[in-house]
Amino acid sequence: MKLSYQEYGPILVLTVSGEFTAEDVGIFERAANERLAAGSRHVMIDCEHLEFIDSAGLESWLRVRDEVGQQNGQVRLINPDDSISKILEITRMDKSFEALPSLEAAVRSVR
Repeated sequence: MKLSYQEYGPILVLTVSGEFTAEDVGIFERAANERLAAGSRHVMIDCEHLEFIDSAGLESWLRVRDEVGQQNGQVRLINPDDSISKILEITRMDKSFEALPSLEAAVRSVR
């Protein structure tokens, strides 16, 4: 997995690409938690270039969502492709995360 982030005021955009598996969970959660501790309130997970996510990756998204929720923030998924959407549907996690087609739409949804 490749991970990068950008911050827009209280909004953290985490861009994940490639395959997000159990070995990547620590990197993802550390980046999210450091930025949340520094003042980010909402997390947007950009899935545009994400090819696969396993159950450990999904669980890490839930942990970050719970942490963000404790700060009255929200998590959004940006542009998951059909395969990621199918994984979310099969695991019933499509009910746990709102997915939006663009960063702009995701940012508007939390303001």
